[in-house]
Amino acid sequence: MSEYRSDLEDKLQTYNKINGAIRRHFGKQMNKQTKLRIHNITAKTALKFGSEAWVLKKREEQRLETAQMKFLRHLLGITKLDKEKNQCIREKTEAQNIVEEIKLPEKVATILTEDGHK
Repeated sequence: MSEYRSDLEDKLQTYNKINGAIRRHFGKQMNKQTKLRIHNITAKTALKFGSEAWVLKKREEQRLETAQMKFLRHLLGITKLDKEKNQCIREKTEAQNIVEEIKLPEKVATILTEDGHK
């Protein structure tokens, strides 16, 4: 169990480092859509690698969502004081909830198993 937690911690740390690098190096020089594409290709991929084996608790789901929202808020220039809802921010960036993305392969496997596919 501790091995799983350290893996999640490592992935979150890597995700945050990549997002920090995107913010620092590309700042205002690059448009939002390009930064979002770089985020999806690098940071999200690094975070989701190996996530098929994760069994997420509510607290861990919250940490993943918090990390994603931190990047998306910064991307749009929205602070927490603006009291913008997470769903509105996701709609503006056309981003899917990171927790749902991680759980998606699990749902697909369940549906296939229920339909008799093995």
